[in-house]
Amino acid sequence: MTAPLHVPPGPRPGRAPLEDPVRRPAPLPSLTGLRFIAAALVFFFHSSFFEPLTNPFADRGLAEGFQWLFSKAGWMGVSFFFVLSGFVLTWSSRRDDTVTGFWRRRLLKIFPNHIAMWALAMLLFAGAATPLTAWLPNLFLVHSWFPQHDIYISVNAPSWSLCSELLFYLLFPFLIGPVRRIRTERLWGWAGAMVAGMVALEFAVDLLVPAQPRTPEGFPISSLQFWLGYNFPPGRLFEFVLGMLLARLVLAGRFPRVPLAGALALTVGGYALALNVPFLYGFTVATIVPVGVLVCAVATADMRGERTLLSGRVMRWLGEVSFGFYLAQYVVLYYGRTYVLHDRTYGLVGGVLELLVLLLVTLALGWLLMVCVERPVMRRWARPRGRRRPLEPNAVPADPGRAT
Repeated sequence: MTAPLHVPPGPRPGRAPLEDPVRRPAPLPSLTGLRFIAAALVFFFHSSFFEPLTNPFADRGLAEGFQWLFSKAGWMGVSFFFVLSGFVLTWSSRRDDTVTGFWRRRLLKIFPNHIAMWALAMLLFAGAATPLTAWLPNLFLVHSWFPQHDIYISVNAPSWSLCSELLFYLLFPFLIGPVRRIRTERLWGWAGAMVAGMVALEFAVDLLVPAQPRTPEGFPISSLQFWLGYNFPPGRLFEFVLGMLLARLVLAGRFPRVPLAGALALTVGGYALALNVPFLYGFTVATIVPVGVLVCAVATADMRGERTLLSGRVMRWLGEVSFGFYLAQYVVLYYGRTYVLHDRTYGLVGGVLELLVLLLVTLALGWLLMVCVERPVMRRWARPRGRRRPLEPNAVPADPGRAT
């Protein structure tokens, strides 16, 4: 997240504004609002499961239809966050920033909220059933590096994605320089290479990794395929670097102007494709181009100063709460459905009302994490205490501004 900044002057021919260290890019309020929609997709994905039973509908046809409709929503929401992470970090990066300062802000952004939800999950349900070999790696956000299903999906299940984010943050200071040095006219080729890498990864997993035994969730792939094709952090670097490259394309004025309605229609089409391709290719491959186009279209609209439905005060607030919402949603769904509602199921109206209540509870818990954990921690420790080595040597000092 970045503090509001002034809109930069237009790009010079053949050169991205990002390459000028005194320029600061425009704020991205619509992308902030879009974050909540992505987090909500993950919420509805997790609320459609039969194992564990988070699906609230009693009618089998209705329950299966609900599960089918949102069966790829979690995959697409997480892919959006990974692309967005690379995009926003590159968009707001400053050459006079320091490696230690950047790492400090990123670690303070994710670990306090993660530890709070880890502790709550352990207290409510995970502590009694999770061995030390699973909860300890989860606590330190290294559990997605283990191929065992009961480790990489443990305690608060969505926290697996923070392992990938942590890898992104550790590598970003070493990636930003090479990405900045790519000639503008070659950015599209590099972006295509990232997409090709994602396709090649899933093809290799499909071809070379045994498809048995199946995952406990009942997915039509093995636990090892699920780990390599979806959870293993290095495999998600393609999306992160793609986001970095897309940020440079937008800042350089090289991304074509795509109407938001067109980008949304393309995203819906990509989701429909994900519902119909072989399972492994529905993780990211079917939706990555639409997700990238959507991020760039929304950022371009923000850059031009356009008002969108996503940039209003309510959507911006929801976007700011979205990280806490994302971390809280599985705990609320699993504990609420299993221990409070005792796996009761309902008709259409009752099921929708239950989902609405659980969503509001998740939103309230996400808000509490933001105001009671995230913001106090960032205010107290995120500001630099002294000059240290910059992200890039011989950097020219940028104008004042605080990135968080």
